[in-house]
Amino acid sequence: MTNDISVNNGRRKLVTAGFLIPFILVTSLFFLWGFAHSLLDVLNKHFQDILGITKARSGWVQAALYGGYAVMGIPAGLIMSRIGYKKGIIFGLLLYAFGAFLFYPAAEIQTFEFTLFCLFVIACGLTCLETAANPYSTVLGPKDTSEQRLNFSQSFNGLGWIIGPTVGGWFIFRGGEAVAETNKFASMIMPYMIIGILVTLVAVLFIFTKMPEIHEGEHDSHGDKGKYSHLLKYSHFKFAVVAQFLYVAAQTGINSFFINYVTETMPQFSNEKAAYLLSLGFVFFMIGRFSGSVMMTWFKPNQMLALYAAVNILTMVFVILGLGWLSLISIYITYFCMSIMFPTIFALGIKDLGGLTKKGSSILVMMVAGGAVCPMLMGWIADVSNMATGFIIPMLCFAVILVFGLKGYKVKAQA
Repeated sequence: MTNDISVNNGRRKLVTAGFLIPFILVTSLFFLWGFAHSLLDVLNKHFQDILGITKARSGWVQAALYGGYAVMGIPAGLIMSRIGYKKGIIFGLLLYAFGAFLFYPAAEIQTFEFTLFCLFVIACGLTCLETAANPYSTVLGPKDTSEQRLNFSQSFNGLGWIIGPTVGGWFIFRGGEAVAETNKFASMIMPYMIIGILVTLVAVLFIFTKMPEIHEGEHDSHGDKGKYSHLLKYSHFKFAVVAQFLYVAAQTGINSFFINYVTETMPQFSNEKAAYLLSLGFVFFMIGRFSGSVMMTWFKPNQMLALYAAVNILTMVFVILGLGWLSLISIYITYFCMSIMFPTIFALGIKDLGGLTKKGSSILVMMVAGGAVCPMLMGWIADVSNMATGFIIPMLCFAVILVFGLKGYKVKAQA
């Protein structure tokens, strides 16, 4: 693999020559898991309605999926180390498809618990994909553009987030009205069958496409190929783990209760219309990622991360105050600013890990488990107080991310 950092028309090169097709395929994975995650936010409100459960209990929808990351995180890293990125990606895609197809029998079984199991299986597949795709994207080009490249790939993750609530709002909320009398779970079949088929087709493409074998040591300044415990000597990685956990907690909490927040503070909107408003939020999210990828050509990633975190602390204040349209606009600004956080924290966290990159990646992906905690905590606050008050949790998370962007990102490896 070349480490060429050639410049085209005065700008740094994004992808190494010959790696364009693999980069496109890897980038498609970001769309697939974005779609899967955004459907959860529709399911969360759907189960509150059809089963009459509390907001705190509906948080188990997120807990099932994000908890899967906690369980599968380290095994996924070991799988990548043993069989490589390509086979690991194919394994993750097939597991993802299997979990999606399980929604067909779930509609017959009609229990909340079995649906949670389906989401857990999907999460195990997604963990493999994220463990592979995030670091794979960073090394398919020059080291100096790794953060920019990952933000570009993650932009298509934003596209998946946009389409998910729209599809969920159409099939699950609107479709659910037609089947509610016979089977309250049947409206979930169609979107997940579509996912299963699409993911299977992508797996086939990976099987028949030649993918470069990446050796992270070529980008390493330390050459460490040790154990998981060796990661503890990298202070920037340890801070990134905390920041990533809290970022996913914040994003998931906001996503999970967006529909609840809108319908409670702006009662003129129905569940279906609120789902469409959520899709609009992800439009801002995707715009933020594309623009962030471009802006990182001129600005340092950590500086952008710190600035965006500071803005989000302020926007959460307006959301907590429940000011109607002003609060809704503040949430949209929050989505724009959240856009660069996951890939930027990830790329800064695995920088200069060398042979520990796969292991470090699996730990950072495992921190997606933060999404299992925040929805239940915010739901509990909403049940005892109100939904707006629950948004104090994301605000606190953004405060820690601000500190990481200001100084915690600096690479310091102890001897």
